[in-house]
Amino acid sequence: MNKLMLALAVSLAFAPTLHAQTKTPNGMPAYGQEKSIPAPKIGKQTLANGLTVWVVPRQGLPRVDFVLALRGAGFAADAPAQGGFAAMLAGMLNEGTTRRDSRAIAEAAQGMGGEVAASPASDGIILSANAVASQAGGMLELMAEIARQPSFPENEVALAKANALQALRVAETQPGFRAERAIKKAVYLDHPYSRTDPTAESINAVSAALLRTEHAKRFRPDRALLVITGRITEAEALKLAQAAFGDWKASGAALPDTPAVATNVKPARILLKRDGSVQSTLRVGSPGIAASAADQIPLRLTSTIIGGGFSSRINTNLREEKGYTYGASAGARMSRAGGMMVGGADVRNEVTGAALAEYFKEYKRLGSELVTTAEMDMNKRYVAGGYLLNNQLQRSVANTLAANWLVGLPPEFLGDYVPLMRKVTPQQVRTVAQKYFAPENQSIVIVGDPSKLDAQLAPYGEFTVQDK
Repeated sequence: MNKLMLALAVSLAFAPTLHAQTKTPNGMPAYGQEKSIPAPKIGKQTLANGLTVWVVPRQGLPRVDFVLALRGAGFAADAPAQGGFAAMLAGMLNEGTTRRDSRAIAEAAQGMGGEVAASPASDGIILSANAVASQAGGMLELMAEIARQPSFPENEVALAKANALQALRVAETQPGFRAERAIKKAVYLDHPYSRTDPTAESINAVSAALLRTEHAKRFRPDRALLVITGRITEAEALKLAQAAFGDWKASGAALPDTPAVATNVKPARILLKRDGSVQSTLRVGSPGIAASAADQIPLRLTSTIIGGGFSSRINTNLREEKGYTYGASAGARMSRAGGMMVGGADVRNEVTGAALAEYFKEYKRLGSELVTTAEMDMNKRYVAGGYLLNNQLQRSVANTLAANWLVGLPPEFLGDYVPLMRKVTPQQVRTVAQKYFAPENQSIVIVGDPSKLDAQLAPYGEFTVQDK
């Protein structure tokens, strides 16, 4: 990125912080009209084996990007005793295939001017790859080999397990990790979305045989989307997709769809012991909605207003006005089968109760008072600007299309999002705030020293004290 582009990115990213109103400073030109992402022309085809292929030709650098999304392969497919398994599965994909070891994979990718990587999510696993345009066919063949023929070498599995155990030991010392794990359990209960974090037991249970078995269940063409974007024609892209994936066959029956998240969860009160701590880590959370639900657009904007940026209400209150924390946030997390509302901050021990009071005060205010036109405009500009910046690169476009597909959003959503967000009214914001940010529906998780917190937490109900 050159200096001019970097300066533009920084100025847009921090526009809401620098300009709290739509009126510009004296002597400055008026803000320009926000732009939507032009709806891309997407070539679509479904191969005979059920693989969905989307092609988005783009001019520019001589590069082609590939994203392969496997729906149902992520954390939601993990068994109750296999929490976090999807992360291990994704991480092991490029550690060896039936034809190459991890070094040979890396060298092959570098030789084509690109790389291959995989990452897990609640609703699936995403593989991404890129190469110079002249090597597009070779890179897609390599990507198909990694996705279809991973070998899960015993030595690499042992190393991955050792690294995962060490990472877990470090994470367990962090109050934020403990708070996140607890709030997910409080809101999602036993739903698969609560099982994104590993345990020592789940890591130790991983074996090469288990990885092969789960790979065969989760990786199937009829549950997959391949996005190809870059300097390539639609005809050439489809030809490459057929050559690399056309003979891919599913094995056995598909895994069942993820069940819907329960919305009638009784709010919990949990205090996780951290004796001697000089601060508290707090989370408040409640059931939310699926990414494709009717309220999702106004809820996204409402989340930005309440706690989605530096100038959001929660951060302005707790950081700028009260000085309780370095940063506070709140907002919606949406997946395919449901979601959750989560707010959180690290605060000094002595203001833990007061911080909770401010959270609930802001939640209640948002659900009772209409947001002003100036605040609506500021946040719409922030959302639109960030979205446009994040989707400038063709790699980002491919990733956004794939991520949207995983959670049930159509390809048109890429271009529709900003126009739909612009239409959100203050009345809609108030309505969704009443539905999803109601204080009485919030579970509370605190990580801290009980001896310093009991009196402050008493007004919020009886807390269950836990060691983990």
